[in-house]
Amino acid sequence: MFRIGDFSRLSKTTIKTLRYYDEEGLLKPQRVDFVTNYRYYTTEQLVQLHDIQSFRQAGLSVAEIKAIRSGRDAAEILLRRKAELETDLAHTQHQLSCIEFILSGRGTESAMTYSAIIKEIPEYIVFSKKACIPTYETCMELFPAIGKAVAEANPHLKCVTPDYCFRVDLDREYRDHDINIEYCQAVEEKGVDVGDIIFKTIPAVTVVSVMHKGAYEHLGQAYAYVFKWIEENGFETTDEPPRESYIDGIWNKEDVADWLTEIQVPILKK
Repeated sequence: MFRIGDFSRLSKTTIKTLRYYDEEGLLKPQRVDFVTNYRYYTTEQLVQLHDIQSFRQAGLSVAEIKAIRSGRDAAEILLRRKAELETDLAHTQHQLSCIEFILSGRGTESAMTYSAIIKEIPEYIVFSKKACIPTYETCMELFPAIGKAVAEANPHLKCVTPDYCFRVDLDREYRDHDINIEYCQAVEEKGVDVGDIIFKTIPAVTVVSVMHKGAYEHLGQAYAYVFKWIEENGFETTDEPPRESYIDGIWNKEDVADWLTEIQVPILKK
């Protein structure tokens, strides 16, 4: 048998680790001299320690290894660990892709103006109206009128906090006139429909988000940036159209340069 120091050198494992395995009941010495308190190990335990080290190098915890040595199915634990590592790897690859995208655009006007993040938009109750508008400029005349009509029919209805309202374009191509849109305003609960203004629940969605500061006429630059980001970071758009969420605008900011619009494009991983 080997004293703990010799066993440590033979197994290339620190004495501190061997004592820890002893305390945890993972690998107890074959014998302990209660006079000298020396721990003694056998060559058979060297094989056992080798198995423990292989599981540790695979990322298993001491508790998981104890479970395996107690009869738990090793394949079940290893498959779960494999899935965790694959998830971690996917996250790492995504982070690398984001870094490459940022580095590739450094110094360009769009890179200095925009940045993209992935975010989860939760489920909301909204009141919604679909309409055909003559030009984009008429949106800001239509939206307050919709809100006023809903408020008159539902005087106690409250918008969510923080506020969330957005517009989606229903046309499958760009149009500069006779544009089909849907306007949605998130509220705390469903109310009474007002003509073609209806209440509904919209599901949660994963989006790429880009913030645009300034006039709406320059939103095309933000869209170009976000779609390039999607293409170069291994994602694809869904059938659900992008959302334009209005955070600051003519209703609370005097200077057009202070208007803030968030572009939210629903995505899926390729």
